[in-house]
Amino acid sequence: MRRRRWPVVVVVLGVLALLAWYVGYTQHVVTQLRTAAAAQARIYSRVYRALLDTSAVEADRSALLFELAAQMRESGLPLVLTDAEGRVSDAANLPFDAPFDSPRMQAYLRELDARNKPIVEPAIGGVHYGDSPIVQGLRVIPLLQAAGIGLLLIFGLYALVERGRAEREKVWAGMAREAAHQLGTPLSAISGWLELMRDEAAGPTATRAVQAMEQDLLRLERVSHRFERIGRPPRTEVVDCTALVDRLVSYFAARVPTLARRVTIIAEHPQGALVTHGDGVLLEWVLEVLIKNAIDALGGRDGAIVVSASQLPEGGVRIRVADDGPGVPRALRKRIFDAGFSSKERGWGIGLSLARRIVEENHGGKLLLADEGRGAAFDVILHG
Repeated sequence: MRRRRWPVVVVVLGVLALLAWYVGYTQHVVTQLRTAAAAQARIYSRVYRALLDTSAVEADRSALLFELAAQMRESGLPLVLTDAEGRVSDAANLPFDAPFDSPRMQAYLRELDARNKPIVEPAIGGVHYGDSPIVQGLRVIPLLQAAGIGLLLIFGLYALVERGRAEREKVWAGMAREAAHQLGTPLSAISGWLELMRDEAAGPTATRAVQAMEQDLLRLERVSHRFERIGRPPRTEVVDCTALVDRLVSYFAARVPTLARRVTIIAEHPQGALVTHGDGVLLEWVLEVLIKNAIDALGGRDGAIVVSASQLPEGGVRIRVADDGPGVPRALRKRIFDAGFSSKERGWGIGLSLARRIVEENHGGKLLLADEGRGAAFDVILHG
């Protein structure tokens, strides 16, 4: 469940950061616009006063022009002045430092003219100008707004998908627990009938049949308990992977075909216990899914299934279920873990999807399709 929440957290934090930056930058732009407006007002007042003051001497007018030029430099507006022959005579607020007659200055002059039409006086020269820092910043605002809207849309769609998924999972969990509850009554009745059959059984065949039925009944009870676990927090307990593999191999080995076709199931693991932490009932469910799929993959032919457990060098345990059947076609390898996808005519397509969810979301491990050449091999990697 934590893995599903982190995209929401990232998107929310991203949107909040974008909004905070946008508000801060907007205030900065407002401050710059007010400063520019005040500077323009001062320029206008000085020019208007000079026009009205008929007694102003030439020195005063020159001082006014120098003051206006200084204020233009302080505005941050890129300016390039050229003479009547097109040569650069002065420049201000350029993004680089280069001689007036350099190729770089000429290239920048063409860039300014492409952006804004220059003001040209034929007998005097021209004024070539670019965009102020405020205008350059405002060009970015629409892109950031579009990005923010896009993030909000993605977050909304993701929230809708997660809500629908949560509702479906809630329904499935309720159905599973109800099925477990309904199975309780017939299982209790079957258990009572088996007690009577055990007392009345005569001969080795009947005794073996009763024992096999008791094992199946025990498995049905475990399956019923599994359904009760759906939708609930997984347990964390010590799981002996060696004993788990031996128990499942022993159960399935007594029930696979041995007459018309021969299927053998083998357990391979080192001596001693391989211990991990997790929910033993759910991990048993995962291995059952993988073993049943391997048996189905061998349908109609002889074959072998090897269920192995080994210690990983970096720590953790790997349980592998491998068969020597036809394998998984490459075209289907990316889809076999998708819910609802099945290559079997009567398959529901939830086994591998559920198994991966149990391994990855409930145990923080990995369920992988290993590339072993012939046949198919699934690896359950547990880090606990």
